[in-house]
Amino acid sequence: MAEAAGKEKAPKTKNKSFFKGLKLEFNKVIWPDKETVGKQTAAVLACSVALGLIIALMDLIIKFGLSFIL
Repeated sequence: MAEAAGKEKAPKTKNKSFFKGLKLEFNKVIWPDKETVGKQTAAVLACSVALGLIIALMDLIIKFGLSFIL
């Protein structure tokens, strides 16, 4: 019990300073413009579709290869 009595609670100002710091950090962020977001979105979609097609093609080849062997 002596250990619990020796600990003090953290002051509530820590939460306020955390949120102040968070707001200051968000103000430092350089957000991309619409054109950049559009280009990056298109690149991600194109890569996702290409990777999906590659995986589907490999799956078909493996499936037919295994059925041919067995």
